[in-house]
Amino acid sequence: MHQQGVTLWFTGLSGAGKTTLCQAVAEVLRSQGYQLEVLDGDTVRQNLCKDLGFSKADRDENIRRIGWLSQLLTRNGTIVLVSAISPYREIRNEVRQSIGQFIEIYVNTPLEVCESRDVKGLYQKARAGILKGFTGIDDPYEPPLNPDVECQTHLESISHCVVKILNKLNDFLPLQSPIPHNARIGN
Repeated sequence: MHQQGVTLWFTGLSGAGKTTLCQAVAEVLRSQGYQLEVLDGDTVRQNLCKDLGFSKADRDENIRRIGWLSQLLTRNGTIVLVSAISPYREIRNEVRQSIGQFIEIYVNTPLEVCESRDVKGLYQKARAGILKGFTGIDDPYEPPLNPDVECQTHLESISHCVVKILNKLNDFLPLQSPIPHNARIGN
């Protein structure tokens, strides 16, 4: 199947639900036979960006590298799903411009909900001063001003969010099987 490439960029705080949503969207698209790649921020940092720290300059470079890889894949007809905190608005906009076919998905979940979901204990370490420069605690997260899709995982089901994302994707890439609004995906 020949398909047009597009990047779906999931941004939000740690614990917001980016990876969960990204995986759920990937599952639906794979089941329909689409060619896609999932770029998880933690995995990319371990493999492609392990030379980078967590300064603003390093975080921007991390996002530039993910964006460059996404742009190559998108240009070659792949649907790219990126799950990365990407805390700074300016670099997200830069990446959007370089990729072109780009859907920004803001996983808008309150900090206290993200902290309650924190299985790695990162927020606790940040609050205790052990982990410095943690996004949302002592480093800013700049929410998108006009995201293409906004998901509030503390108020909306994963299924509802996935349907919203797929409906937006359908504007860029007509899906073989449009997802009905009452579709049941995941939980």
